[in-house]
Amino acid sequence: MSLERPFQPNMYLVAHPVGNVACIPTKSLDLSAEHAASHHPATFEEQQSYYLQAIEEKNRLVTFLRQKNYEMLNNNANVKVIDGTASFLSSHEIQVILSETQTALLIQAEHIIISTGTVPFLPPIAGLAQSKRVYTSTTLMECTQLPRHLIIIGSGYVGLEFASIYRAFGSQVTVLEQHAVFLPGQDRDIADAVQQTMVAQGICFHFNATVNSIEDGADHTSLTFVDSHGQCQIVTGDTILVAVGRVPETSQLELERANVVVNKRGFVEVDEYLRTNIPDIWAIGDVNGGPQFTYISLDDYRIVRDQLYGNRQRSTLSRQHIPYSVFLSPVLSRVGLSEEEALQHGYEIKVGKLAAAASTRAQMMGKTVGLLKAIVDARTDKILGCTLYCIDSNEIINTVQMAMHAQMDYRVLRDTIFTHPSVSEVLNDLFGQIQ
Repeated sequence: MSLERPFQPNMYLVAHPVGNVACIPTKSLDLSAEHAASHHPATFEEQQSYYLQAIEEKNRLVTFLRQKNYEMLNNNANVKVIDGTASFLSSHEIQVILSETQTALLIQAEHIIISTGTVPFLPPIAGLAQSKRVYTSTTLMECTQLPRHLIIIGSGYVGLEFASIYRAFGSQVTVLEQHAVFLPGQDRDIADAVQQTMVAQGICFHFNATVNSIEDGADHTSLTFVDSHGQCQIVTGDTILVAVGRVPETSQLELERANVVVNKRGFVEVDEYLRTNIPDIWAIGDVNGGPQFTYISLDDYRIVRDQLYGNRQRSTLSRQHIPYSVFLSPVLSRVGLSEEEALQHGYEIKVGKLAAAASTRAQMMGKTVGLLKAIVDARTDKILGCTLYCIDSNEIINTVQMAMHAQMDYRVLRDTIFTHPSVSEVLNDLFGQIQ
């Protein structure tokens, strides 16, 4: 293997070569699934047709965005894109095995940023590695055949999104969760509302389920698990999705050569400025173990940019009120504290709750399922948190976030004039429940 002469940029970004493997493709499939369900396909063949169209549209969108993002960098006179597999030689040296020629390129850089992301974790279940019907959140979206029965191991946000999507396409869906509590990070009234809705949609749940083995048959796969009563159960399907978490993509980086420290879970350790233990090496995005959202990666960039070119004031400690959405049907969105968390923090609180059916817009669209909840500091009347399980919650949660950032009294949202009819105006009614 030959070694090309050193290339010396001011900064080098070690990034995952494939983008758009999570947020964009899943949200594309979510929209397509909603479209398919609205047409009520009567046969599996019709469901398969809608699903194939959805996969084709997802592929078109992902291909377009990948090429657009690649060209945005590659056509920038200040950026040199190198396609290959990178690994550290030292704290300021990177070796890249070039994709086309398989030759090694030595890169020396003053600043290095690690942004390689995460990959799905595969647990040590007997038969899992040998099965031809086991998929991850990445590989399942490459399948052009709609599962007749999708078995999902894990009921975290990823597992629930896929359960919602594939059920809408028409698949039978069974979810196995090893813990006893559904959505442990949410208040029980919100979690109960989500679970009841998903069960009503036809999704089957098994809690306290310990998966023992997976075995392929001629035209199906059998999954054996121990249920909450200690009894051995078998569920069969044609597709299994493993969604039990993600691990950092650092296996090929040779971080030890740069003496970069990782935590016990393998994520790169960083401080509030996203600096590793080695000067001039940063780790941004999922690989540092922070919140696994695309927009957090974008904000990580802002922090590093401020360190290099700004006044060095921005940090992860300055982040407040980060909203998130889980694309179920309807969408579950939240910002700030739950009721339980607010009480644990010692707040004296006021709580407002409202059924999603109170929204005139939701009634017009025939999408009235859900529950809305707001938490307010009883002493200051400032908003502490808000959870919206309703149509378009991924949009209107941002309005609540802005009010929280601006330290607004909750009455601002109670009395603001919103367009009518709109889903946003339900915030008038929600915050009007607070006395």
